[in-house]
Amino acid sequence: MGNLDDGSVKLIITSPPYNLRKAYEKSRSLDTYLKDQAKVIEECARLLHPRGSLCWQVGNHVHKGEVVPLDAVLYPLFKARGLKLRNRIVWHFGHGLHCAKRFSGRYETINWWTKSDQYEFHLDAVRVPSKYPNKRYFKGPKRGQLSGNPRGKNPSDVWEFPNVKNNHVEKTVHPCQFPVELVERLVLSMTSPGDSVLDPYMGVGTTVIGAALHGRKGLGCDIIPEYVAIARQRLQALREGRLKTRPMNRPIYDPLKPNGGHR
Repeated sequence: MGNLDDGSVKLIITSPPYNLRKAYEKSRSLDTYLKDQAKVIEECARLLHPRGSLCWQVGNHVHKGEVVPLDAVLYPLFKARGLKLRNRIVWHFGHGLHCAKRFSGRYETINWWTKSDQYEFHLDAVRVPSKYPNKRYFKGPKRGQLSGNPRGKNPSDVWEFPNVKNNHVEKTVHPCQFPVELVERLVLSMTSPGDSVLDPYMGVGTTVIGAALHGRKGLGCDIIPEYVAIARQRLQALREGRLKTRPMNRPIYDPLKPNGGHR
């Protein structure tokens, strides 16, 4: 990151370690973890374009059964860099953690920060189908006109994407991989073709792939050589048309619906 110019990145999307003793992180105190995060956040703020966005996706740190929401304890670190919170997006997924002494946590958050009030945002690029696409006003001066946007509706700040488990088409050896379609929504709404998109905790390259799929320049780094190698392999597969990803806006599988609700 130190080799990149100030203000050169339009969008930063990342999911740092949660200090949960995963294979790719060392166990440390929460205070030490936050100090390390502060250094990365400071560098991200330096790199961020004046009209850029920073999307920090995290879950919970759990210590001896006590839950610590990481976006809450990280909030002051972003504010200290002059960043402004635009959305606290809830990413809900229906499968995963199974708890016995508390309700199973099946969501994480994406905190969307901007550097200024003049930030790039393209809602039309990520609209989703309306529930009632032909609904019309039944009285008043707009009677008979469509009551919703014909392009679709705002996806809101609660997103439902499957997490990448063993039966997911994108699954690699990484234990905490997030889906390409999540990245795509952020890339399409917060950047333009040709912009740079950075992930400082790249893992197996999901952010870089989501950027490349839509004509953006993906940048990433990671300290695990195996993950970097897999990211390069996935990018090569993308260039050759062999990479399989879950299509954006594909319905979530529902066993109670015909064909599981898939189109």
